Amino acid sequence: MTPKRGRTASTEMASAREVALELGSVKLSGDLTVPSSAEAIILFAHGSGSSRRSSRNQAVAAALQEAGLGTLLFDLLSDEEESIDARTAGLRFDITLLADRLQGATRWVTATDDLGDLRIGYFGASTGAAAALVAAAEEHRVGSVVSRGGRPDLARSALARVTSPTLLIVGGADYPVIAMNEEAMTQLRCEKRMEIVPGASHLFEEPGALERVSELARDWFVDKLTS
Repeated sequence: MTPKRGRTASTEMASAREVALELGSVKLSGDLTVPSSAEAIILFAHGSGSSRRSSRNQAVAAALQEAGLGTLLFDLLSDEEESIDARTAGLRFDITLLADRLQGATRWVTATDDLGDLRIGYFGASTGAAAALVAAAEEHRVGSVVSRGGRPDLARSALARVTSPTLLIVGGADYPVIAMNEEAMTQLRCEKRMEIVPGASHLFEEPGALERVSELARDWFVDKLTS
């Protein structure tokens, strides 16, 4: 089936603002953009050692916004936790903690007046993709998941419980991660697809690679989350 193409949001008014997500005792910073006629919002889970300012995730988010989808890019760690992680590199691999933060952001979205009716998708990169899969296994309100260069091996025990349609995007030159995603495909029981971007490395820095990721993610989310 050919995926539906999204609306071009350049002719729409998009609401963009910085937000503070208060999740229990932790406050996380986020960037929220919602086109006026959005039907869905995509929550981003960044990779290890990164933040909501990730240029790669921002590029994908821009493509989703152009398709009429809302986006929420937020820091998975607080400022204090970032300082600890910069010294120890330990929290960035705490998938349970990161998945909890993503679930907390999901609850924040559903409890926010102008967002609560939107369908929800997750876009995860690297270790953030593992957090997205673990969170999706628990959050049945999540209608779709896209993983970019993901580490699904870090979500192994949760994979069979994911019910959201899931797209795994891997670089063609990222050989260890290809194997990890092929193994994940055998464990996922939901609707699933794996796409390999020819010649792309783990960070999709090659010409045209990130644009292809954006196209694949856009079409997947539009198909699964919009009418």
